[in-house]
Amino acid sequence: MTFDALLKNAAQRLQLAGSPSPRVDAEVLMEFATGRSRTWLYTWGDSECPTWEHARFDALIAARAQGQPVAYLTGEREFWGLPLATSPTTLIPRPDTETLVEAALARASTPTGRLLDLGTGTGAIALAFASEKPDWQVVGVDVRPEAVALAAHNARTLNITNATFLVSDWFSALRSSSPSESSPGSPSPGSTFEIIVSNPPYIAADDPHLGQGDVRFEPRSALVAEADGMADLLHLITTAQAFLSPGGWLVLEHGYQQAPSVRQALKLAGYQSVESVQDMGGHERVTLGYLE
Repeated sequence: MTFDALLKNAAQRLQLAGSPSPRVDAEVLMEFATGRSRTWLYTWGDSECPTWEHARFDALIAARAQGQPVAYLTGEREFWGLPLATSPTTLIPRPDTETLVEAALARASTPTGRLLDLGTGTGAIALAFASEKPDWQVVGVDVRPEAVALAAHNARTLNITNATFLVSDWFSALRSSSPSESSPGSPSPGSTFEIIVSNPPYIAADDPHLGQGDVRFEPRSALVAEADGMADLLHLITTAQAFLSPGGWLVLEHGYQQAPSVRQALKLAGYQSVESVQDMGGHERVTLGYLE
């Protein structure tokens, strides 16, 4: 079969399987299966597809039809223009989270500074910020060693040298490590940050979306929080205060219905200039405030 015919059939199959973007999924998987660019496929799509490439493409389409995320099948997802390696041990970076990066960059008003990314996963937020602010020191932490290893791999691949990644249960490593135990570039006890960001778990355990789409295959521990999804957000609002520099900002991603609750919690905790920022879909996705 020709590449064009394979793509047409695959897109129809994925549409029937419920993919929200069947043609794009098929094209991305074709690029990955064959090593041919999308431009080549558009130009030479009437060429016959080699048998082994056809077989590999069919296997990927079958997996996608079963719901497997494209980012896990290809092992890569672009975020902030950066190609990031992905893994089933971490969340898949999503475009809406770029709203968090934009909000942090808008508050990075000094030439140098320190940013902490809590629950870094692939390192997407930390690396996006670090790529824009090469004179800032960026630290990303995650409780899962495999996530920290993946984030560090992405930093090396992208040659981003101002980002360091540590295994830490939220702030625990920042509290317990001593200077002799810290890795090069890692923060010492009592160190503070001009900006702290996080995209923590914020989905309620009974949320029906957990049984839909790509979320079904992502690590539940990175998605679900107690107290109707608010537990980790409330914990960070309280504990971040000890790690923020005077005038430092806390910037949090949350669910589209949680903004009023997050704003209230920040104000009650003493944060100033509390506001929420809308994502590309018009939902209040990020809420932030600073401490005097």
